[in-house]
Amino acid sequence: MKCTRQSAVASAGTPVVPARHAAANVLRTTPRAAAPVGRRSVVTTKAIKVADHTEARQYIDTRHHAHIHNHREYDEMYQRSIQDPNGFWRDIATNSFHWETPIPENHHSHNFDVKKGPIFAEWFKGGKTNIAYNCLDRHVKEGHGAQPCFLFEGNDPGRDGVITYEQVLKEVCRVSNWLRSVGVKKGDSVAIYMPMVCELPIAMLACARIGAIHSVVFGGFSSDALASRIEDCKSRVVITCNGVKRATKSINLKKIADQGCDIAQQQGFTVEHCLVYANEDAASKEDTNMVAGRDLFWQDIIPKQADTAEVEWMDSEDTLFFLYTSGSTGKPKGVVHSTGGFMVYAATTCKYTFAMQPGDVYCCHSTLMRYPHDPLLPLPPPRPSPGHSYLAYGPLLNHATQVVFEGVPTYPDAGRCWEVIDKYQVKQFYTAPTAIRSLMRSGEEWVKKHNRSSLRVLGSVGEPINPEAWKWYHEVVGDGRCPIVDTWWQTETAGHMITNLPAAWPEKPGSASLPFFGVKPVIVDEKGNELEGECEGYLCIKQSATKPPCRLPRLLLLRRWRPPRDKDGYYWITGRVGDVINVSGHRIGTAEVESALVSHPQCAEAAVVGYEHPVKGQGIWAYVTLLEDVEYDDKLKKELVMSVRDQIGAFAAPDVIHWAPGLPKTRSGNIMRRVLRKIAAFEED
Repeated sequence: MKCTRQSAVASAGTPVVPARHAAANVLRTTPRAAAPVGRRSVVTTKAIKVADHTEARQYIDTRHHAHIHNHREYDEMYQRSIQDPNGFWRDIATNSFHWETPIPENHHSHNFDVKKGPIFAEWFKGGKTNIAYNCLDRHVKEGHGAQPCFLFEGNDPGRDGVITYEQVLKEVCRVSNWLRSVGVKKGDSVAIYMPMVCELPIAMLACARIGAIHSVVFGGFSSDALASRIEDCKSRVVITCNGVKRATKSINLKKIADQGCDIAQQQGFTVEHCLVYANEDAASKEDTNMVAGRDLFWQDIIPKQADTAEVEWMDSEDTLFFLYTSGSTGKPKGVVHSTGGFMVYAATTCKYTFAMQPGDVYCCHSTLMRYPHDPLLPLPPPRPSPGHSYLAYGPLLNHATQVVFEGVPTYPDAGRCWEVIDKYQVKQFYTAPTAIRSLMRSGEEWVKKHNRSSLRVLGSVGEPINPEAWKWYHEVVGDGRCPIVDTWWQTETAGHMITNLPAAWPEKPGSASLPFFGVKPVIVDEKGNELEGECEGYLCIKQSATKPPCRLPRLLLLRRWRPPRDKDGYYWITGRVGDVINVSGHRIGTAEVESALVSHPQCAEAAVVGYEHPVKGQGIWAYVTLLEDVEYDDKLKKELVMSVRDQIGAFAAPDVIHWAPGLPKTRSGNIMRRVLRKIAAFEED
């Protein structure tokens, strides 16, 4: 397989297709240089100040590309999805995907009443399909094999390349054949511990092709965390990388993988095979420790395999992957996602939320596996995982081209994201509010140096996006013309639950707005009574028959969130029930205080935690990061406190303003609130 260098200048609407390793043959272009059941809280709508920009305009230039053009179209589809979920999802699944065995007429059954037996929900049961086939073979057979599938953007500028759908299919088949050669079969699990390189989604697709269950472990996890996941899902095979480079720092991923395998063996489980992709941008093959009899380099063994592989047809309810919570505060919990339901829901949400069309170039700038913390523990707010749904599978199921970005958004400078958008003519850009606020801090001049005219839709994922960050994202990054889809969902749902749809209705900065098809949210009071109209309370997802076609655990019904619902029916996700501080009897959401702090023009980012207070019970400790070149002083402290008092009330004023030039974050960009709580409590970690 040979990559060829192409022009670095793209015409409007045409992505640059630079040369990069085509999976096995590497060619570089430059020299190396829920809260526990019962935890509840109330939120006050006064905390959300959006009076200056409560509604964004309808985006006329986006309607041509959107799949839902107005509220009437949405409402017709939504009502059918609620009233006839069996027929609604069967029509989508049948018309949009290949099923080797057709879906039965009545494919959906469920029970979420513990009094009636085991809890379960089944979708498309009896239908047989394969998600890898639908991601790749289907498009190649339709004549789209030459279309770029992955556009790789390496850590260092100039390290880039393209792999077409046909090339990805062949490489997936080679990896599938190797897995079968070492004894991996349907139902076995494979642990994947890799950075953001194209071989990561290729390895996932290879597992799916042969019916193996993949368990992707975020590359920022420690050897102990890796070992616990290997042992829990009994992965005899581990696929990893010898190293990864993040900005100027090189990380020896293979060393961590070796330690993880050793710990698993001490716990009584042996990893028999370890496939190592040699990422020579970060570490040389010669300097990589290889265990004889267990370890093989990807580049040495995969090219020797046949480039065709038989597809394992899976029942819709067969397991596709395990997705573990971080486990930083306890044993990690594995969420199970099945084949058919995940495929249909990930593809459908991707299509409608991002107004995605075949051939669109899409960029999800997030580490592939961004996991939330344990959903049964209150620390910190959960984060969904964009990787499975909106990088590895969703775009491919929609026949799009996706950017695989290995680097960080501020390296070598704060214009890197916008440079990538221009370079590849990205249509949809999806990132987290944490990254947006970080880029805000660097100043808008880094954005305006780049054209960004290709952008159609901007997306936000993770914690709620505060109105000020929303406004900057909309006006500076999107030039006031791109809709922002503010997506709320969870690891357990594997897809958007409440989100804007481009061009379908006006947006409100900071509001995720309305439920996606098949999702029926309700807000209840302290006693569990449903509230109608404009209200405050606890968010629940009602009735299993209205669940989207993914395997939802009972936990989702028991988790409470704290959104108000406004007079237009828009939901405002302000955080999780656990993220509440009880100050002198007032229950205050941390997200509201953070939003009020960040509304100050000199505040770039804020994180709020509670701490023990001798009088109030709990006090508010605010960590504040200012814009670059802004001086920290007492006058500014007073202004920040007044900002909270004005927007929320005196009862919510921070007791402590802690200047923080940089907030502690994981490599995936999540604020480490557990660390901040320990600092506020003067505890040693």
